[in-house]
Amino acid sequence: MSVIQFKQLTFSRAGKTLVEAASFQLHPGHRVGLTGANGAGKSTLFALLRGELTPDVGELLMPPQWVIAHVAQETPALAQSALDYTLDGDEELRTLQLHLAQAEAGADIDPLQLADWHQRLADIEGYSAQSRASALLAGLGFSQAQLSKPVSDFSGGWRMRLNLARALMCRSDLLLLDEPTNHLDIEAVIWLEGWLSAYRGTLLLISHDREFLDNTVNHILHIEQQQLTLYRGGYSDFERQRAEKLTLQQASYQKQQLQMAHLQKYIDRFRAQATKARQAQSRIKALERMERISAAHVDSPFTFGFRALGSSPDPLLVMNQMALGYSGQTLVKLGHLAIRPGERIGLLGKNGAGKSTLIKALAQSETLLAGERVEGKDLRIGYFAQHQLEQLVASDSPLQHLQRLDSQTREQELLDFLGGFDFRGEMAKSPCGPFSGGEKSRLALAMLIWQRPNLILLDEPTNHLDIEMRHALSMALQAYEGGMVMVSHDRTLLATCCEKFVLVADGQATVFDGDLDDYKQVLLNAPAGNASSEPVAAKQNSYHQQKADRQARLVERRPLVKAISALEAQMATLEQEKRALDNQLADSAVYEAAQRELLQSLLKAQGENQKQLALIEGQWLDAQEQLEMLPEIE
Repeated sequence: MSVIQFKQLTFSRAGKTLVEAASFQLHPGHRVGLTGANGAGKSTLFALLRGELTPDVGELLMPPQWVIAHVAQETPALAQSALDYTLDGDEELRTLQLHLAQAEAGADIDPLQLADWHQRLADIEGYSAQSRASALLAGLGFSQAQLSKPVSDFSGGWRMRLNLARALMCRSDLLLLDEPTNHLDIEAVIWLEGWLSAYRGTLLLISHDREFLDNTVNHILHIEQQQLTLYRGGYSDFERQRAEKLTLQQASYQKQQLQMAHLQKYIDRFRAQATKARQAQSRIKALERMERISAAHVDSPFTFGFRALGSSPDPLLVMNQMALGYSGQTLVKLGHLAIRPGERIGLLGKNGAGKSTLIKALAQSETLLAGERVEGKDLRIGYFAQHQLEQLVASDSPLQHLQRLDSQTREQELLDFLGGFDFRGEMAKSPCGPFSGGEKSRLALAMLIWQRPNLILLDEPTNHLDIEMRHALSMALQAYEGGMVMVSHDRTLLATCCEKFVLVADGQATVFDGDLDDYKQVLLNAPAGNASSEPVAAKQNSYHQQKADRQARLVERRPLVKAISALEAQMATLEQEKRALDNQLADSAVYEAAQRELLQSLLKAQGENQKQLALIEGQWLDAQEQLEMLPEIE
């Protein structure tokens, strides 16, 4: 058996049935995105595949010889180096290396056994293992100097990257990845997409990142209403297929129309500026794509929007000649940034480059070492960051949190607002301490939105949020009329909610000339093997130089292409005239005495036609030859 078989599988967790009577097969090489609401059973299904749980009913049949790799959720504070920790992901490699080390130390080993070990080490490419592990770590953002550092030196987020590298190092038949992008920046996410595209085993991936799913999977396994349904294609394909089912429901259709109206309002507002900025054109395309798939979310439990803002200063906030950092040490510099109402800025750059430092400086002055920060009159900032979840009062309910912000509003109005964030019934009045990370994030966002900020600062707002909540947040942000600055590794959210980008790299924060597609090309522009070592700014300069060279070649080729097109049109007309003349001269009646003048006229026109056609064909051949001598456009 070389497939994973689900036979009438039913499983539960804590007495709650999650999936009932599921039957299907996963074949070798399938790349499957596992989706569903939080709590639907995705992680439980992974535990079943790892053999940590058993089904209540039915069978889960796995190929017995398959090696399964997954990302550990905890990392002890080891003295072992990052490189060695990663190499430990290949258990057979480490076993062979141990045997060979014992042999070199003088252990009495059968020569034939020793030869077998050497052969097996060669078969599994063990002699290149260290360079492969180094490449994995470099792709995930580790510098060369960090490879020899002990695991204990790294923070929690970087240890999760180490665990991911260790899982990728394993030569697995089945790779289970649960939210692998949560601790990655966009650069590492793009690298991981490339790595997974070359992975030859079977992949099961839990992710709430739509674009990441689209770029890595060819099937979607969706959990909904205790049913497991396997769809062909990426996440966008799944949304379209599921939308076809949902739009048959009249009530859902009406809700979809309301959501689409919000999108259309945004598109109409932006279309007037489409000729001013390439980012606007790209953004309109992204919103139009979202309009087509929005029906897939018509049954979302989340429906909320920003409240009326009232007066807003223009500009909202101005930063000049800033030096930002901590303890007197500058991390990033910014010459000038003025944020105006309605402006939506996305911050790009690697983790650790200074994006969060910049957004903290926008929120307050604690990271500002030099320069000036000027607030507009009546500026109201709404700041969301992961550490703010720790400031929630564990013993208080969502309702009590809102009542502390606004004691004058009626309780029912607050409850209605919380219902849009799926805090309904008893949950709205229950202590938030036991809430999941996603639920706490939703509560923090609800509190931010209730305060009617005219400038919102969002630092990774989608961590712990599922796709439905991300979609609802995107819809709300598109209709928001204030200013916004956002850090996120969710490219779908950035593409649909930001029209301007600032790149934080190499100690500088500068406006990025392009959209997310351009940024991806910048990241991929470095020669193979140097993707992590070349400064992003250098990649950007190289990329823009390539674009300039390409534009120059287009300008050089354009007159010839235009001339060839015109000559081809002339040839087509002359060929049509030639066929008409030939048809007339083929008529025997034209050769009668009474038609002599017509015959002479037709023969003269035929001669002129042939002469003109030969001339035009010669010009066409000359132009084609000149075009072929010019450099090709890549």
